[in-house]
Amino acid sequence: MIALFDVPAPAKLNLFLHITGRRPDGYHLLQSVFALIDWCDTLHFERRADGAISREDLGQPLPAQDLVLRAARALQLASGTSFGAHIGIDKQIPAQAGMGGGSSDAASCLLALNRLWDLRLPLEKLSVIGLTLGADVPFFLCGRNAWIEGVGEKVMPIDLAPARYLVAKPPQGLPTQRIFSDSALKRDTKTATLRGFAADPKGFGCNDLQAVAERLCPEVVEGIRWLASLGLPGRMTGSGSAVFAWVDRDVDMDSAPIGFQVRQCSGMDAHPLVGWATSENLPVGSVSCQPV
Repeated sequence: MIALFDVPAPAKLNLFLHITGRRPDGYHLLQSVFALIDWCDTLHFERRADGAISREDLGQPLPAQDLVLRAARALQLASGTSFGAHIGIDKQIPAQAGMGGGSSDAASCLLALNRLWDLRLPLEKLSVIGLTLGADVPFFLCGRNAWIEGVGEKVMPIDLAPARYLVAKPPQGLPTQRIFSDSALKRDTKTATLRGFAADPKGFGCNDLQAVAERLCPEVVEGIRWLASLGLPGRMTGSGSAVFAWVDRDVDMDSAPIGFQVRQCSGMDAHPLVGWATSENLPVGSVSCQPV
């Protein structure tokens, strides 16, 4: 059996998220900094000779046609390979949280199957496939913390100082499309600069989606208030509903609102699979999701 086990797919946080405009086709223009964190899904891959793509849910159940299956089939079609795969997914990153779990799974799937099927496609080709699956997929393929622009496809790797975060995801999720289609969404934030962010990463900017999300999901407000009760200035990540704050000490997570998923996470300097689309001598076996 030819297989890759314990392939990590880390989540991300938006340290800020500004909407600076809207294209004629309706897509929103944004600026953000994406930070990798060690809250990870884990994927397992076994190569199939019959060309079939199958999936086994090892954690929380996934939709019938999730991004992992779509990524595998897109790569299969683009490459013309005769191989298939059986994919096991241990889903730990909350859904509809603004943490990029589905996009991260898709990116790790592309990287792993590129290797398992011996396709040797470069990162540039994988990113083209990834962008058809979701705007955040190229970021996870890039493998570094990054300054993000455009609709999410412009990814500039940056260095971030080591950090720890307290992340809280309420029971209710928020569909991304519901947030971006809201008429009250602010879409004209002034363009920011990387220099401005670097001067004050913790205090820089805001999340332009948060006001809409708080109206649609009062639990976002509840999460922010809980962080404030700990003396932590919180904000929402992505399109929500998860909220987070920087922490420099252990905190009492038992005081979290009922039903919230809460975790203290460490920032990651790089994705555990960074280089997988370019290196020739990477091991087939196990890899791990480790914080910096």
